[in-house]
This record gives sequence, structure tokens and C-alpha cells, in this order.
Amino acid sequence: MNLNYHLILASKSPRRQALLKSLDLDFSIKTMEVYESFSDNMPVREVAQYLAEKKSAAFGQLAEKELLITSDTTVVLDDEIMNKPADRSEALEMIGKLSGQMHEVVSGVCLRTTHQLITFSETTRGYFKDLSQAEMEHYVDQYQPYDKAGAYGIQEWIGMIGVEKIEGDYYNVMGLPVHQLYLHLQKHFA
Repeated sequence: MNLNYHLILASKSPRRQALLKSLDLDFSIKTMEVYESFSDNMPVREVAQYLAEKKSAAFGQLAEKELLITSDTTVVLDDEIMNKPADRSEALEMIGKLSGQMHEVVSGVCLRTTHQLITFSETTRGYFKDLSQAEMEHYVDQYQPYDKAGAYGIQEWIGMIGVEKIEGDYYNVMGLPVHQLYLHLQKHFA
């Protein structure tokens, strides 16, 4: 796909960077710190898209022919957002809550140029088996998932042994709904 824009991915996530690279698109990476706050009254399944837009707005003006991609991923369990864990104890608590449960992974994406703003989200359901305390501790101690919403990465050991099935886009659970992203880029920017 030939795009008429210079792509900029605003993400420190190595997973998002690798996924976008897998689409065989040239892009640069620019990041900045954005406080990921949202209203307690906001429906939990809208938070990821809201945060993707907030990250985009923080970048201010773009040059002609620049296309900024921002994204955010949340893990939702029983209408509760599970953010990134602060420490080992919080990571174990989160994985313990996910054990034996269905949860939703929602990724919001914002595509912005000087003339267009397009946002969308993708939801994937994940189903964890009942995890033993030893499995949870092994994962947290070996993989230290402190940079991951819900304290887990599906592409890591815990996903291989613990996630029984998913319904939806696997790459969305990794942090970027690449299929939908590709369709939007093709439709609006090629």
C-alpha cells in the first residue's frame, strides 16, 4: 500500500512498533508523556479511544502530509479497567482476578492529519483458564509485565499456557488492531 503521507507512530510500545512494521509501512516514532486520565463517569469501553484521541491532541500541529497514529489499550473485567500494574503485588492481584474469567481487551486508535481525524476501537474477548499461584508467580517474576494493561502479554508465556481462547483480533490483544488499522489507512489515506 502506498500512502500519500509520512506516518508517525506515537508509541513507546515495542509491540505496537513491531506490529506496524509488519504491515510493511515506513514510519517514524515520536513520543511524549501524556497523563492518561479520564472521567470516572466515562463508559469503560470508551476509555481506550478517548485516550488515543487525548494522546493525539497532545502532539499539537502536524505538518502537511504527516499522519499521526496514536493508540491505547485497556483490559476490562466486569466493567473495571485494569491498568498497568505498579508493582509485583498489583500484577499478581490483576492476574489473579483474570484467572478463570472472560475479559475484554479494547484498543482505541486515532489517525490524524492536518485535515482529518478518524478514531475507532476494536474489542477482543479473552478467556483465561484457572491459573495456579505458582503459574502466576512464575509469570510475574520472569516477565515483569509492569508495562502491560491487565499485567499480561498474550504473546508471552502466560498467553501460551493460560489463555484458552480469544474471540476477535489476536493483534488487538497485543496492543494494535492491525487489520482494522490497515483498512482505515487504505480507505482514507492511500
